[in-house]
Amino acid sequence: MSDRIYPLQGVRNFRDFGGYATADGRQVKRGLLFRSGHYDDATDTDLEKLGTLNIQFQTDLRRPDERERQPGKWAAPKVLTSDGGREMQSPHYTFLSQVEADANMAEDWMNGYYVTAPYKAHHVELFSGWFDHLAGLEGDTAAVVNCAAGKDRTGIVCALTKHVLGVSVPDILADYEMTNLAVDIEARLPDAQKYFNEMLGKTYAADIYRPFMGVRRRYLETALSTIEAESGSVDAYLEDTLGVTKEMRDALKGRLLA
Repeated sequence: MSDRIYPLQGVRNFRDFGGYATADGRQVKRGLLFRSGHYDDATDTDLEKLGTLNIQFQTDLRRPDERERQPGKWAAPKVLTSDGGREMQSPHYTFLSQVEADANMAEDWMNGYYVTAPYKAHHVELFSGWFDHLAGLEGDTAAVVNCAAGKDRTGIVCALTKHVLGVSVPDILADYEMTNLAVDIEARLPDAQKYFNEMLGKTYAADIYRPFMGVRRRYLETALSTIEAESGSVDAYLEDTLGVTKEMRDALKGRLLA
């Protein structure tokens, strides 16, 4: 499965989330669905590689303040963004700066984020737009969805996309957890600890930052169970909250499955 990960130099967590089998015996095509973190640190080599992938549509799930701080060195010809959700600083930064946190508190904070994320107004706007535009693409046109780290907001969108296409829950979770391999948390954690402690004026242990760099299966399970509790089912959420119609589902399956 690691061949889905593209080893770009300055773009973290860039990978193909196609290639999974579906319940009806088909398979999600490779090379048409990508996911990633931001593009502010993209190198010239990265830009060359991105230029070969025929990515024509991008949904950038970041808030406007995030886009302003890290505007990115690459974008698809068509980019969907939202002006909603602006924050003075990142929510996890606010959390870490206002309390004396430990690893369990950090884990619980991140899990709590997945309770609210599916229903935030600007997320609903962008999730809906992702499906709307994706259903309208033709041929071998590729699309990418990204956020800052390409793991939480992006992870939810990718899970929903695979659900629409008929991918099993175990494979949806496996793709989600691949973030931990793609970002090489263990190698990056010491530098992240030093960077964030200096920024926050804290002396936190490295494990406190782990939830903000990687993922846990329970986070996505929390998002999906919240959707089921609030909307009745994932399918009802897709239709009633995001406006994903049967016609859109058929269009997505027709182009993205082989």
